[in-house]
Amino acid sequence: MAPLGVMIKGLGAVLLLLAALVAPASAASFTMKRGLNLDIWTTWPAEDKWADPDAILPYPEWRKFLADTNLEALKASGFDFLRMPVDPAPFLSAKTSALRDDLYASVLESARMVNRAGLKVVVDLHLIPAGGNRSIGMGEVMSDPALFDAYIEVVRKMAAALANEDPARIAFEPMNEPVVDCDADNTHSWPDRLQRLYAAARASATKLTLVLSGGCYASAEALSKVDPKAIPDDNVIWTFHSYDPFLLTHQGATWAGDFIPHVTGLPYPLSAVPRAELDAALDSIRARIKAEAPWTRRSGLLAYLDEQVASMDSEDKLLRIMDAPFSKAEKWAKANGIKPENVTLGEFGMIRQEYGNPHVMPAKYRAAYARDMIARAEAHGFSWSLWGYGGAFGVVDAFDGTKAEPDVLDMVRKLAK
Repeated sequence: MAPLGVMIKGLGAVLLLLAALVAPASAASFTMKRGLNLDIWTTWPAEDKWADPDAILPYPEWRKFLADTNLEALKASGFDFLRMPVDPAPFLSAKTSALRDDLYASVLESARMVNRAGLKVVVDLHLIPAGGNRSIGMGEVMSDPALFDAYIEVVRKMAAALANEDPARIAFEPMNEPVVDCDADNTHSWPDRLQRLYAAARASATKLTLVLSGGCYASAEALSKVDPKAIPDDNVIWTFHSYDPFLLTHQGATWAGDFIPHVTGLPYPLSAVPRAELDAALDSIRARIKAEAPWTRRSGLLAYLDEQVASMDSEDKLLRIMDAPFSKAEKWAKANGIKPENVTLGEFGMIRQEYGNPHVMPAKYRAAYARDMIARAEAHGFSWSLWGYGGAFGVVDAFDGTKAEPDVLDMVRKLAK
């Protein structure tokens, strides 16, 4: 006979799923078109300070920096919704046990603040990697069954906190970019986890639109492997993310593997400059790889650079790379009877400047990339949300209170006319 604790846990999961299944299905109550991510700020206090309300509240952290007027300016720029990342790690930490109710209430007030500015909001539970000043992140949640169970409870409680809001103005995304089922061994743990996340959210919030994705960083490829019939609910918007081509969108990002940190100075598209200028930029990248990369990796990184450049060195090649996620998402949606308006490009964007790196991506390239991605999304009938407000990918703010160049926002404003 199974231990009592296991039986109770299993029964709880069944009850959650039954609660979800009996909820009345309807068309998505939340609609959106053009959005911006209120990304994760990087001035987080260390976890040992999370018990201090002055350190952790208000929540999310952007509330310490943005006022109503900042949000109203986004509405005036042509956005109709914001995707609001909420790091769930504090809800999983014992440090915040005395502040949990305050944290949930603060997230709700943050969503209401966005609504008061005339914008809809997607409340996005957005795990980031652990390390440094925090012990809980995506890896820990996905690898520890007990911690994933605790995360499910956070989803249930967050949905309950949002449940009484106007479902036309607030939607809920229970997990951002799940890092699971990315290995070549064909593991398939995401379908079960997705059903559990969905059931927990729907059991607490019967009217809110839920935003759901595939596994493996919410890629279109992963979305195409989801069977939406396992989620018997029409009040769902399906999401995928795309930063293709990664070589161009993440230049200099120190956290993006051992190749991209050496890559800066490439234009978008590669044909935007004369070939001699492009060759000079590539030679500079090669020189950095030879000088900075471990000698055991140099030849492989140099070969990879040449391979990547060759894959996008013409307009037709670049078009195929950028179109692929949209075509895959559209094909999946059509095969499953999902309307285009119930599919969203939840994240895309081009880096402006890696923190601490002097290289700044020219604003004209960033605006051109965003324009081209938006055109693809809208041609397929998908909504979209650009990453993000500030920081490395910032289109409004850069670092240390400085403003980003206006080119990307100007492009969005023109779309709204």
